[in-house]
Amino acid sequence: METNTLKQAIITASKAIGIDKIGFTTAADFEHLRPSLLAQKAAGHTTGFEHQNLDERLDPALIFDQPRSIIAIALAYPTKMATRPPRTTYKRGQFARASWGNDYHEILRDKMNQLITAIKTLAVADPDWHFKPMVDTGELIDVAVAQRAGLGFIGRNGLLITEEFGSYVYLGEIITNIPFTPDQPQASQCGTCQRCIAACPPQALLGDGRLNGQRCLSYQTQTKGLMPTEFRPMIRNVIYGCDICQIVCPFNQGKNFHFHPEMEPDPEATMPELVPLLTMTNKTFKTKFGPLAGSWRGKKPLQRNAVIALVNLRDRSAIPHLLAVIEHDVRPVMRATAAWAVVELTEYRNPELVAFLTAARQREAPADVEIDQEYQKAITKLKDRPKHPSAS
Repeated sequence: METNTLKQAIITASKAIGIDKIGFTTAADFEHLRPSLLAQKAAGHTTGFEHQNLDERLDPALIFDQPRSIIAIALAYPTKMATRPPRTTYKRGQFARASWGNDYHEILRDKMNQLITAIKTLAVADPDWHFKPMVDTGELIDVAVAQRAGLGFIGRNGLLITEEFGSYVYLGEIITNIPFTPDQPQASQCGTCQRCIAACPPQALLGDGRLNGQRCLSYQTQTKGLMPTEFRPMIRNVIYGCDICQIVCPFNQGKNFHFHPEMEPDPEATMPELVPLLTMTNKTFKTKFGPLAGSWRGKKPLQRNAVIALVNLRDRSAIPHLLAVIEHDVRPVMRATAAWAVVELTEYRNPELVAFLTAARQREAPADVEIDQEYQKAITKLKDRPKHPSAS
């Protein structure tokens, strides 16, 4: 089968599989990105979640034998819940939209494997055809591939923005040794718009499609240590990810697509009760949150974020539960974050609480310096609180 005919047949097959957008590009390198990526690393803007071999991120030939083309795909995901969880006695947190439904990595891999199977059956398959599917955990930079394949343009927030679905898309790519006619890349359409930059609470966006990953709230919700105090109020009640730069984007207004049943959110999982999350067992966590992409770092970051969210929601009814975390949780980060939270939720000076936290701090010894400082700051702040009006 002639490659242009094959390309059209692949496009038709992709629609039947449920791939919402598909594009083709060459397997040429992305060497033009090297100076920018090196500058970001030198400035301390990387997160450590990136593939660590820069050469492999930029050159498909280093990870695939004689690549000729890359097929890029996009799947649109929903932005609104069909039903919300019922109101209960507990305050709720939330996951960012990209973590609704089943883990998108698995969904993308399944779609790409189906597409590869379809390609092999579209004509008498050449035994020398080879394929390497990958998602954002792979070597290549998915937004760069998708942009060059004509799926959309890269916005000021660094996300791929498609005409049909805005930036609410999951991206995947398949390297192959089949030579396809490439599609045309799209230039940025952001113009003079600065809404995402202005709306980002920690000012993580640099204005040119790059970001300081260390300041990105999505990254901060995925770390495992103490979250810097600066970022805690900024996450509000979001315990995983961040949608702010997408919500304000003009290209995303009115975008809400429910094409894939496996992407539909479970309201109880994506808007969980915060207090029960604090003491959730590993087994319950895996059952409830295991299918979500947001579970990949385990329960510790989500539980720490739940403590912070309770403060941001001003949920003083959670104080007894936070005290229990300080007393019984085996993890220093959880105990120290709970100590901070209790003080944040306590309006007046409380000698009994000072004594409780002082004893808790002493039990940490010899403590990590950061952990000790967290207790010290909390105790000092509590001592500086005004006396209760009823106190003599």
